[in-house]
Formats: sequence, structure tokens, C-alpha cells
Amino acid sequence: MVQIKVFGPTPPCAKCKRAEAEARRAAESFPGEVEVVKLDAMGSEADAYGLMLTPMVVVGNQVAGRGKVVPAAKLVTLIADQLGG
Repeated sequence: MVQIKVFGPTPPCAKCKRAEAEARRAAESFPGEVEVVKLDAMGSEADAYGLMLTPMVVVGNQVAGRGKVVPAAKLVTLIADQLGG
């Protein structure tokens, strides 16, 4: 199971909403293998990744993007790498 973490403020900004939507779109390519989790930018887990800009998207434990919306196509590639194929 690969986890995509989308960090953003609460309530989420427009960019953060789009980042989460792209993550969910990418997850649809891997039914049952990917979980998308929305996390608050002020949480302790965000600190562990060195969050400076939102949205921040993490695939597995790899930061995929900071301060921008990561396209679903790029996320699909990163997920496939995490799943070993």
C-alpha cells in the first residue's frame, strides 16, 4: 500500500484542493493499492518533511512537490516506482 500525503492549511486553499484532487485521480489507477491522506500543514508530520510551502505532496516517503499542484500523471509514475513496477 502506497500512501499519498497532501499537506495544506485548514481550511484548504484552492491549490491544496486541486493537489488533493490530482492525488485522488492518480490513486484511481491503482485500486486498493493507494491511500490518499489530507494532513494539516501545522501538524508534527509536516515538520518532519520540512514543510515550507503548501501544498506539499508526499508519495510514500518521497516529496513529490512543494508549493505547486503535482499532476496526476507524475504521481502515477511515482506510485508505480513505489510499487515496484
